[in-house]
Amino acid sequence: MAKDAQETYPGSDPVGDMAREGKRLNRSFSWLAVLGVVLVIGGVVGLVYTGLATLTSMLLFGWLLLIGGVVGLLQAIQSRGTSYFWLAVVVAALNIAAGVVVIRHPEGSAEALTMFAALLFLTGGLFRLVGSVVVRGPQFGWTLLQGAFGLLLGLLVLFDWPESSRYVLGVFFSLALLFDGLGLIAIGVGGRRIVSMVTPAMPEPSEPPAQEPSEPPEPGPSESAHDQSNN
Repeated sequence: MAKDAQETYPGSDPVGDMAREGKRLNRSFSWLAVLGVVLVIGGVVGLVYTGLATLTSMLLFGWLLLIGGVVGLLQAIQSRGTSYFWLAVVVAALNIAAGVVVIRHPEGSAEALTMFAALLFLTGGLFRLVGSVVVRGPQFGWTLLQGAFGLLLGLLVLFDWPESSRYVLGVFFSLALLFDGLGLIAIGVGGRRIVSMVTPAMPEPSEPPAQEPSEPPEPGPSESAHDQSNN
């Protein structure tokens, strides 16, 4: 009866509930690790085939712009009559137009984005260099190194443009996949280890003790006298 009550009401068996929850968490962390492995493989393949990674990243970027613009347009239509209706329509239309352009001309879009990235590296590195020299704060050396690296990277990309547009975005995209995948693997493996440390083992079902065969009762004095009389 007690066993039936434990099966009917999950809260009556806290150790078993914790073990089942631990198994569920282990399964979730395992899927995170598997996703991380897939991202790492994609990042390594992208670093090997940078041109394909650049084209893939541009097409993905274009489809994201297009889908985001369509969703924004639908939301703007639902919110018609509000003060920001036309602003939402203009932003959605710009996203849709940019998505169509990127999907139809991925190579030209990659060249434009590579130029934009090179200018960002140049301006960011220059501001860090000037700021580190002027302020001379506690992180002077680190800020100076960051500024010099950004300035050098921007110059390298800009001097090799437009040839650099074939691999720069692909390298960045592949590195992002690689580091994200390594992070997911670390989270999955570490999560499984922590769960296994804090989760109790699943209790094994207890078997009922084996009943020994009962021996026949010894005959009493009255039964012995009755048997002798019958004999």
